[in-house]
Amino acid sequence: MKQLIKRIFNKDASKEQESNMHETPTVEKSPYEILGGEAGVKALADRFYDVMAEEEYAKPLYDMHPQPLDRIRLVFFEFLSGWLGGPDLFVEKYGHPMLRKRHMPFAIDKDLRDQWMFCMNKALEIEVDNPLLRVGLRKSFEQLATHMINKD
Repeated sequence: MKQLIKRIFNKDASKEQESNMHETPTVEKSPYEILGGEAGVKALADRFYDVMAEEEYAKPLYDMHPQPLDRIRLVFFEFLSGWLGGPDLFVEKYGHPMLRKRHMPFAIDKDLRDQWMFCMNKALEIEVDNPLLRVGLRKSFEQLATHMINKD
């Protein structure tokens, strides 16, 4: 948890970013809390899938998801809840995320990673007001999405 907060809230942030921050990150105030707790994290997860469903660019990514998206939206919210420092809902229900292993049945290449990041970046722009948090989350999601690549 502390490592995630350090990655998200890089201490080398520019003065301009610092002046635009709504809140200063601390171990006591997690990204989950800064996003608005359950409601904020749920909004981010839902917006991500809304973008995926609406954008033609993300159609290949959208098409590989089981329909309707209700269950996957919930599972993604549960994952994000714990990943962002809130209740560890995913782990409580399903055990350790083992994201790469869980995604191995799907051929994920750079194009799918880019589509995923396109959707997440749009969701972050809409749902995350804190610019420093948005930039930090973008970097962390980028690392996570790149780690999922399992095909050239």
